[in-house]
Amino acid sequence: MRVVFFGTPQFALPCLEGLLNHPEFEVVGVVTQPDKRRGRGNQLIPSPVKSMALAHQLPVWQPQRLKKHRETLTQLRQVKADVFVVVAYGQILSQEILDMPTVGCINVHGSILPKYRGAAPIQWCLYNGEAQTGITTMLMDAGMDTGAMLLKAYTPIKLLDTAEHLAQTLSNLGADLLIETLLKQELQQIQPIPQDDSEANYAPLIQKSDYCLDWSRSNLDLHNQIRGFFPNCVTSFRGKSLKISATAPLDSAYLSELPSQLKMRSQEWSTLDVGNAPPGEVVKIAKAIGPIIQTGKGLLLLQQVQLAGKRAQSAWDFANGMRLEVGEVLGNG
Repeated sequence: MRVVFFGTPQFALPCLEGLLNHPEFEVVGVVTQPDKRRGRGNQLIPSPVKSMALAHQLPVWQPQRLKKHRETLTQLRQVKADVFVVVAYGQILSQEILDMPTVGCINVHGSILPKYRGAAPIQWCLYNGEAQTGITTMLMDAGMDTGAMLLKAYTPIKLLDTAEHLAQTLSNLGADLLIETLLKQELQQIQPIPQDDSEANYAPLIQKSDYCLDWSRSNLDLHNQIRGFFPNCVTSFRGKSLKISATAPLDSAYLSELPSQLKMRSQEWSTLDVGNAPPGEVVKIAKAIGPIIQTGKGLLLLQQVQLAGKRAQSAWDFANGMRLEVGEVLGNG
């Protein structure tokens, strides 16, 4: 089966690697986003997918707007692909492109559709505190993740999973599901299932305001926001910006899902008298662990932070280095 692969970030690499290593598939080209300038030197950096494609000496197309780039569209027709595989590419494909391959365009999407259509399904799934998620392969149409579903694979979400951890799990899961989907689709062993639009919701691009922490929210809501939008959620500390990238909600309901180190010391905070502490106040600094913050409902342990202009560090090292005191209050982001 002749395949053109459309993808850009790290998330797409296991799928591309799976196709390259499978004897039933021939990757005849890769479409990815244009190189972006990054870092202090403002150098043009290729996408992870482009780097892998070049390492395998594959043709690479990088149009700014694919559906408007006639030269690339002509070349895509000329390769006579059986299927286009799309994994986190980053552009909408026009009907003209969708009609090119004989088998169709198959997308690997990071949620159990029809829930979490859109650009950031993993992040919003965590933000909303879902207990499980997974991968859906689908036949693409002109809508935003609205095509008929082919196969699904599920995975549970653990309390301390971050978007980075979950993306790695899902990308590997997606690679296996993609191979299974392509092999079965070629043999017409899958009956596509239309999505029920009434059950759909969207996972839009994350905005800067989504990173701002509001300590009046519950400990679980804040924890889900921090791990979902990892590592960029922000509060204020002594007039400076403080990123918080790892936390743990301290509550008996979640105790079984906490690491053994925290379970063993749960009495330290379960018996803590927080009085009338306002949301955002440091109510305890747990030795060798980190500061514990009062929220609108429950306590939240900080585990990793990054002060503006500094490197990320453990919250315990931060508390020591800044001589953090019980009674100090973190401001909203």
